[in-house]
Order: sequence, then structure tokens, then C-alpha cells
Amino acid sequence: MKNQTILFFAVCIICVLCYRCTNANTPLVDSAFDNAMYGGYTNDTAWGQHLVTILGCGDCHTPKKVTAQGPVDDSSLLLSGHPSQAPVPQLMPDQVAKGLAATNDLTAWIGPWGRSYGANLTPDSTGIGSWSKEQFINAIRKAKFKGLDNERPLMPPMPANSFRNLTDAELSAIFTYLKTIKPIHNIVPDYQPPMANK
Repeated sequence: MKNQTILFFAVCIICVLCYRCTNANTPLVDSAFDNAMYGGYTNDTAWGQHLVTILGCGDCHTPKKVTAQGPVDDSSLLLSGHPSQAPVPQLMPDQVAKGLAATNDLTAWIGPWGRSYGANLTPDSTGIGSWSKEQFINAIRKAKFKGLDNERPLMPPMPANSFRNLTDAELSAIFTYLKTIKPIHNIVPDYQPPMANK
């Protein structure tokens, strides 16, 4: 009886191994998991919108409006960057020691790096309208302004060191989504290096 039990288990193990060898290309998960790398979303646009939301891109790239509940994103200016007509931040006397200031809507910042402004991410000519996907990926991967190798680095508060770890698929989805939003004509002020703070 003992030998028969051992033989039975040996045959079972051999059958499982043979099955695994002949089905090596079959995923060990069900088909519902196949789109897990896309966060369960069925297309790049929806996944890109999700990523833009959870990464907080609107925090610095969308102007705010004040409501009874405090500042909220102005959806009519979604991801259009620092408004061209808005004031730039100034260091107040109590902020000089800290060396950091921002506008109330967080679209413009001043610090040791100079003055920086949330870029226009809409598909307008003043935003990313003429950009290629490769250019967008290059901008994030290499932290280069406009995704061009000979341009200046992206400036704080852009979390370039973190965002460069996004996968190509994630960046592609973000770019796909950004190309679908409302184009907003807004010329964001140019970055000003530290000497301009004086």
C-alpha cells in the first residue's frame, strides 16, 4: 500500500511537470489580470487620466479658484500652467530665512533655484501641442525642458527624480491623455535663474 501511494504521488508530480512544460507560455493568472499593468483601465487615455490625477500633476499645473471649501482646481483651466497675467511670487521678509515662496495656487515658485512656473500641459501651441511622445518621455526621463537634450533642467518643485522612474507605458498613457484635454492658449512666463531674485 505504501509503495502504491508513493507511485501515485510520483505519477501526479510527473503529470504536473509535463503539463507545465507543454503550457510554458500560458500565464498562471486569469485573463482579468492581463490588464493589471494598466491599473484595470481599458485604454491609455483613461489610464493616463488616472495617473495624472494620482501623481498630483494638477497641484502645480492647474490654476485654482477659491471656494467656501478652500482652493480647488479651476477645471476650465485644467493643466494650463501658471496664468500669464498672474503675479509672480515675491519673498516676504518672514520668508527670506526660509528662502521659499509660492503663489496661492501653487503654479509659481521661488527658491534657491530661481523662479519657476507650472508649465502648460495642454495640447495647445503654447503647451505640448507640437510635442511628440518621444519628446515628452525624454522630458520626464532626462528632466529636460521641452524634452530637448540641449535645454536647461526641469526646475523644482517638479519631482523629476521620482517621475523619471515612471515606465514608458505609464508615460505613454499620460501623454495620450494630455493630448485629449482642452487646448488652452497660455504663455507661461520663462524660468528666471537665481540672479533674477535680487
